[in-house]
Amino acid sequence: MNYSPYIITVNTQNFTTEVIEKSRQVPVLVDFWAAWCAPCKMILPVLTKLADEYQGKFILAKVNTDEEQQLASQYSIRSIPALKLFRQRQIVEDIMGAQPESVLRDLIDRHCERPADRLRSQATAAHLDGNPEQAIALLEQARNMEPSYYPVQLDLAKIFIDLKRFKLAQQLLKDLPINIQLEPEVNELIAHLTFSVVADKAPAVLSLEQAIAINPDDHQARYQLSAQQVLTGDYETAMAHLLEIMRRDRSFENDAGRKGLLAIFTLLGNQNPIVSRYRSKMSSLLY
Repeated sequence: MNYSPYIITVNTQNFTTEVIEKSRQVPVLVDFWAAWCAPCKMILPVLTKLADEYQGKFILAKVNTDEEQQLASQYSIRSIPALKLFRQRQIVEDIMGAQPESVLRDLIDRHCERPADRLRSQATAAHLDGNPEQAIALLEQARNMEPSYYPVQLDLAKIFIDLKRFKLAQQLLKDLPINIQLEPEVNELIAHLTFSVVADKAPAVLSLEQAIAINPDDHQARYQLSAQQVLTGDYETAMAHLLEIMRRDRSFENDAGRKGLLAIFTLLGNQNPIVSRYRSKMSSLLY
């Protein structure tokens, strides 16, 4: 292997520094290999070519599994070549076997910093500093630079939701390709937008609670209260209200109780124990 500043040999002693910590700065692609492995030899020229071509946009870290059996065991390497891509101290990609250059290039591109990412970082800082219009201008610049880079649209949609410009946020999410709309991050944002729209039209929490106490069949008040509770992180109470709406009137707002529960399930993730409990309660009502 020819010397390259973008290709390093790592071992148990320097793995944390050269892979885990360095992945905060750039993606680090770890290649678990061995001298006797023919597919490893096949993939090496491709990896070397990409490392030199990308000029430090990612680092290629080589782990000889015969010499570094502890690392191989720690990362459950059972066959080689095995490639693990680290970013922000986490494994973000994991593939096995010799791969064509196109696959490796796509894998690396997904995590390399792009020109638009620098603008996204600046936009995030501007928004946190209380300058949303500056953030929007930066993101529009990034969007013009890379029109098909959908994370920019998600960043814009989040800011529009914060600013209560809901129609603009809805249009941005609607314009995403169908396959991107199915991504978990997008579904979570759509759910958040839905509750934000409902909460924006709602009276104060105390007024809603009083309305429900007077009339338990005031489904609109329950629905608006649940939306406000979702936005403040009180998910379980919100789900209890939505379940009650579902129990009392499935026709309210075209089954808003069930749809609201599904939206919260999306926000919390299917492995959440609260979700499991309320999914079971919802199923009991349905069946």
